[in-house]
Amino acid sequence: MKYMFASDIHGSAYYCRKMLEAFERSGAERLILLGDILYHGPRNDLPKDYAPKEVIAMLNGRRDRIYAVRGNCDTEVDQMVLQFPVLADYALLALNGITFYATHGHVYNQDRIPPMQAGDVLVHGHTHLLKAEKCQASDGERTVEITVLNPGSTSIPKGGNPPTYAILDGREFTILTFEDEVVKMVTL
Repeated sequence: MKYMFASDIHGSAYYCRKMLEAFERSGAERLILLGDILYHGPRNDLPKDYAPKEVIAMLNGRRDRIYAVRGNCDTEVDQMVLQFPVLADYALLALNGITFYATHGHVYNQDRIPPMQAGDVLVHGHTHLLKAEKCQASDGERTVEITVLNPGSTSIPKGGNPPTYAILDGREFTILTFEDEVVKMVTL
């Protein structure tokens, strides 16, 4: 199956629209949102076309195709208007025979991994910096080789990166721009 990963929409109707257009073009069966869906947060500038009510309507229309986890800017108020679960701190996903620990990244990340086995994948957003790499990570007691993935930010990218999302197709994780240019790829 094919899956799309996106993070850090931060209430941008413009980039939510771009993301959903890419989702439809991709042929992905599910959209996995890694948090910070509606609110921009006190440390970020307003994203282009900040319009959370429009984002709500766009995402609710695809509620049966969305998995989501809570970002540090997501609250119970957001859950009152979104028609799919958004308040879980993480999700364990078995995708294409691979175990994914999906989270926003403000609690668990490469520097503070959850309990994982060698070969597992940690996928998160939060930093607004894209990443796709295999690495050695420690939970304080043991070190394991995992893959760390971050699709970047759809609306407020950092580090000179463009707005991005990612596609998992089989064992290939590809980070793309909204113009479908490949930015980074890793085989899991």
